[in-house]
Amino acid sequence: MYIIAGLGNPGSKYAHTRHNAGFESIERLADKYRIDISTKKFQALCGSGVIEGQKVLLLKPQTYMNLSGESLRAACDFYKIDPEEELIVLYDDISLEPGQLRIRKKGSAGGHNGIKSIIQHLGTQVFKRVKIGVGEKPAGYDLADYVLGHFSKDEWEEMAGAFERAAVAAARLVAEDAEHVMNEFNTRKVKENNS
Repeated sequence: MYIIAGLGNPGSKYAHTRHNAGFESIERLADKYRIDISTKKFQALCGSGVIEGQKVLLLKPQTYMNLSGESLRAACDFYKIDPEEELIVLYDDISLEPGQLRIRKKGSAGGHNGIKSIIQHLGTQVFKRVKIGVGEKPAGYDLADYVLGHFSKDEWEEMAGAFERAAVAAARLVAEDAEHVMNEFNTRKVKENNS
């Protein structure tokens, strides 16, 4: 069984913000595989289903970003899953260009408070992750204001495609070798119109 968690902050105030890229991607995964994620359990909204022949639990922690690890730890403990093999986390990354994806099998938190919390609660940095680029904060911006800010209309159109691709990547990580999926998705985003 796999747990696929998308990180974000609960409530309409935070809907469609950069920090909620994980939530957005999980919702697309849920739609594609017809998984209802309205059950309240593990301090999260979650739902069980099947993706690529594997049982999965889709999870949207409702703890606020900085405490995401509490929710994931509770779910991992309940289902007795090995996070190093059976956990996939989707989240925003300011070090990547908007819409770019980066898949990793392990790593530090890189300054991301949600990932910091997960590493702290699980006691390991080894778990699969799909990072969704939201772009660097502009000079002079406060980081919290930037990641909690909303996408512009043009950015949103670009990001909608990224959320779809992140959902596809997560589904592929359930069914395929991570190296293979990384090779496919970890390429630089190519701008259309380049000849």
